[in-house]
Amino acid sequence: MGRGLLKKILPGDQSPKPVESETYIDLGAIEFEDEPAAGAKTMVKVAELHRHEDLADLLNLVYNGHVVVIDFTAVANDELAMRRVSNEIKNVNRDTGGDAAGISKNMLIVTPGGIAVDRKIIRGPI
Repeated sequence: MGRGLLKKILPGDQSPKPVESETYIDLGAIEFEDEPAAGAKTMVKVAELHRHEDLADLLNLVYNGHVVVIDFTAVANDELAMRRVSNEIKNVNRDTGGDAAGISKNMLIVTPGGIAVDRKIIRGPI
């Protein structure tokens, strides 16, 4: 089965067209008109942790009812900092009744009470 069949099915030039570099989508720059209002009750915040001392500000977001996804790549190799981060997150979970789980090698999610993290990975159709 060669290109002859495709020429019969699809009219016109069937040679692959090059992808233009202008066709990618920068997901960070996308803004939707129907985004939730800034006054939403619960928001998912994404943060980078560069120093252990910055963790308190991030965990205050959890105390205020928000979900925080933390990229801790900058402190991942510092055993003492990681132990302190882990202990503080456990304290927040105990205080709020929330949950925390690793979602990749250097990322974790921390939730307030009433929101649990499902640890089962969805592989394929639901």
